[in-house]
Amino acid sequence: MSDSHGNTPAAWTAVAVAMLGFVVGAVGLLLDPVSYPVFWVGVALGVSSLVVFGVMAKLGLHESGH
Repeated sequence: MSDSHGNTPAAWTAVAVAMLGFVVGAVGLLLDPVSYPVFWVGVALGVSSLVVFGVMAKLGLHESGH
């Protein structure tokens, strides 16, 4: 296990995209009436954060700086 667990550009970017997905999904559910298209966009953003992380990790942005 690396010393920089979670402190890499890939991890931070994936978390930022996932948080954006949760916020968009929550807004979609809080609208009156509920906006399912907005909710599903949020879900898609959450899932895409995994893809973003995988791509960035393959590019070498998930390696420790030591």
